Amino acid sequence: MKQIIVVCVLLAFTVACDGKPSSSPGKPEVFPVPKVTVEKERVEKTEPLPPEVKIKLRRDGKDNYSWELSGSDADQILKVNEKLRKGLGGEQQK
Repeated sequence: MKQIIVVCVLLAFTVACDGKPSSSPGKPEVFPVPKVTVEKERVEKTEPLPPEVKIKLRRDGKDNYSWELSGSDADQILKVNEKLRKGLGGEQQK
């Protein structure tokens, strides 16, 4: 019984080794390169907020208005000052 098992194992071993080698020693095996597509994330561009202008508005007893403006952008301060002059009709205190 042992002899039959040994013969079967040897037969299986020889059949498995008789096939072609998976790679020849002279040439390296070349695998197909998978196709890769890279997409960048689409970033929505948002416009920056306009510079902040702080307004201190005052009204005196004669219903005249005056204001103080402060901020980092001089152009924006001048625009706000013009809007206040047109809307309130006052002069800015210096």
